[in-house]
Amino acid sequence: MGRILDHIGVALLWRYGAHGLMLGLCLANEARPAPALPDRVLDALPYVQWVARHNYHLWIALYFPPALWLWRRDRAAFVHFLYVGGLMSLVRGITVPLTGLGPTLGPDLNAGLDGATLWAAWLDVINPVSALVGDAAHVHLTKDLFFSGHTATTFLLWLYCRGRGALGHAALLGHVGVVAVVFLSRLHYTIDVVGAWAITFTVFTLVDRRWPVATTFAARAP
Repeated sequence: MGRILDHIGVALLWRYGAHGLMLGLCLANEARPAPALPDRVLDALPYVQWVARHNYHLWIALYFPPALWLWRRDRAAFVHFLYVGGLMSLVRGITVPLTGLGPTLGPDLNAGLDGATLWAAWLDVINPVSALVGDAAHVHLTKDLFFSGHTATTFLLWLYCRGRGALGHAALLGHVGVVAVVFLSRLHYTIDVVGAWAITFTVFTLVDRRWPVATTFAARAP
């Protein structure tokens, strides 16, 4: 069983499957009307339209290079990172509908959407091509707020990269950049960012205590 879990393809399938399930739960939540909340930090910062328009592409640019670097440097840590990342997606899929926060900017456009529309949106956002080169998530998701996925993914990556010299610095820089994108694009409330830090660190710590990255997988890069 350990050898199967150690396979990079299995870990990637788990990560993608958990992500797809999370998106389905978040899209189902889009149909429920929800109120906007006041936010002192967002009120004090400017809204930058081009950052908002390209927030997903900026996340990709800041997230993927250090993630691939981690894969090259320490395969076991990267596989562990994929499994915990999938778990984080499932946790987020639960917390988003539990909180029911409304959009940070503008009206609640998706309230009352029918099932057929939500199904079509889900097929669009799980499509790797439209997800990577398009803007599907930004179009269809307006209330996937607590907690911030942008913040959680890059913070989790830094937790695996810290203490690894230039790789750790690159991951931290990417995380700080993504948090700036989140605020300047009004993508999340401040509590979504704080919650992402707290939940990510808690899940990472609990998993690593039970299944430490150094001993969970037999194959470990030198």
